[in-house]
Amino acid sequence: MDDAKREALKAAGIDVEDAVRRFMGKEELMMKFLLRFGQDPNFGLLRQALEEGDTARAYEAAHALKGVAGNLSLRVVFARSSELVDSLRAGDLQQAKAGFPALEESYRAVLDAIG
Repeated sequence: MDDAKREALKAAGIDVEDAVRRFMGKEELMMKFLLRFGQDPNFGLLRQALEEGDTARAYEAAHALKGVAGNLSLRVVFARSSELVDSLRAGDLQQAKAGFPALEESYRAVLDAIG
């Protein structure tokens, strides 16, 4: 990975050094999994469940997204999805809906940086 790509990933809230460590120093493997991130269905499922007012499904999707983000060291996506998980666990659908735009912003930033 070149320096420009590394900086773009960091700017999107990805802890690149931590991610590489998680993949036992295999940068190519880390990038392979990062490139698959956009294929994970949980962001779309979360959006749909929030739109439909389905707290249980939204919680499941947010929790799964949080796990994927944590495993890939997507720090900002992890933090923002954690906030939604907490809101949904408490049954506060409105607070989760209010927090979704910030999650979407960080999610899009990651996808843009991954390219």
